[in-house]
Amino acid sequence: MATFLLLLTFAVTHLLAVISPGPSFLVVTRTAAARSRRDAILVAFGMGVGILGWALGAWFGLSALFALAPWLYTGMKIFGAGYLLYLAFQLWRHAGENIEMESSNGSGSLRPWQAFRLGILTQFANPKVVIFFGSIFVAILPPSPSPGILATCFAIVFLNEFLWYTLVAVVMASRPVRKKYLSIKPIVDRVTGTFLGLLGVRIALD
Repeated sequence: MATFLLLLTFAVTHLLAVISPGPSFLVVTRTAAARSRRDAILVAFGMGVGILGWALGAWFGLSALFALAPWLYTGMKIFGAGYLLYLAFQLWRHAGENIEMESSNGSGSLRPWQAFRLGILTQFANPKVVIFFGSIFVAILPPSPSPGILATCFAIVFLNEFLWYTLVAVVMASRPVRKKYLSIKPIVDRVTGTFLGLLGVRIALD
């Protein structure tokens, strides 16, 4: 029972962080509405892999490495901020372009590796996630958790991320939502681009 409660606490704490709106939500939402459900689910899969990478890094000492080598953390922040600013620029640049909704799969779909790469790079854009995982690992897990508990926590991290954003993808890729998006695409793309750009600036200056 104690192990179950520990894992439940870990799962709920992480899920609450996942569902709070941020760049991942914006990217999945826009991909589902503008591209296709398949593309958005592949982006969600990339985000699941990316968050798992941060969790593994936090457990195996990446946060300690950042503390010892601040320049490495700064470099990661600059990379992440630059990537978000790049996404913002692309959204503003192509906001006025029309997208034809010819089928339920949308048009102009990304290649699978492109969608996966978009997800994993968006997740890697914020190295502060390592600090978050370092905190919840210390606060919730025992000092020396068993391999089974640790493996379950890593599985929870991946599944929380992947399943939540898959749900977002399915909802946002529905035909009524996509038709509404296409009718106001320039406004939505520019607003999304503005938020991603501001997040990029915030990460760089924080």
